Amino acid sequence: MSDITLSNATRTNLLSLQRTSGLIGRTQERLASGLKVNSAIDDALAFFKARNLNARAGDLASIKDAIGGGIAVIKAAIQGLETIESTLKQMKALASSAVASPESLTRAKLASQFNELRSQVDNIAEDSSYDGVNLLKNTTSAFQSGADQLTVKFNERTAASAVNQLVVSGLNTTDFQSITARSAVATGTAGATNVWGQTGTAAITAINSAIRAIDSALVTVRQSAQTFGTNSSLLEIRRQFTENLINTLKGGASELVNADLNEESANLLSLQTRQQLGTISLSIAQQSEQSVLRLF
Repeated sequence: MSDITLSNATRTNLLSLQRTSGLIGRTQERLASGLKVNSAIDDALAFFKARNLNARAGDLASIKDAIGGGIAVIKAAIQGLETIESTLKQMKALASSAVASPESLTRAKLASQFNELRSQVDNIAEDSSYDGVNLLKNTTSAFQSGADQLTVKFNERTAASAVNQLVVSGLNTTDFQSITARSAVATGTAGATNVWGQTGTAAITAINSAIRAIDSALVTVRQSAQTFGTNSSLLEIRRQFTENLINTLKGGASELVNADLNEESANLLSLQTRQQLGTISLSIAQQSEQSVLRLF
């Protein structure tokens, strides 16, 4: 069987229709996916550049989450210090009341309350942790070994020389002992009469010593809270910077591969109109051949 021979006009219009159909298919794919670059075939340079930008944005998203966790650790420590400060102020009020009280029995009762509050300082420090990290008290051993340390990375690099990070040190042994005011313990030996309940100047001397220890502890608490607050502010700045950088990277990737849906919709309408006109043109081109067919 011999091949079918098409006239030049028919072939031209047919090829035009095929190209139009291909363009319609591409435009519909862009509208469906929202992307003008769906694979490396569409635009290799834009495709791989956008993928790298999105990959870095994903790495930074993990960094941002870690920074948020670091902020929470510091906030837990600050909240603990604020509660400890309140407790120390109550302890100081009890000690001041004891100094003003002439009765040894009253002072002994105040001493009992004082010691109960002092024991709560340890408990508050013990509970001021977040996700297993405690900047007030070590979570794995006795407080004598110092508190935990918080390390927060700011970038996704792994080389030691390129890593940007913040290391927040917890309270050291001296600071923690100052805050717990261990020198202000008001009880004597087991079973002995409470020091504050004794008569004479010994009781007043012990109470005044407790007040001085509390004053020193308050200074340490406020200084530690200020230091942690500064670190928290720095982490918040870095968190916001990282979030903005992630948005910039994703925006850059979108500019490379995302389709303009309004433009693609207009293109589709134009291509459909062109397809209709092409069909009409093909019909006109074949009319002359149909005229020859009528002669037979």
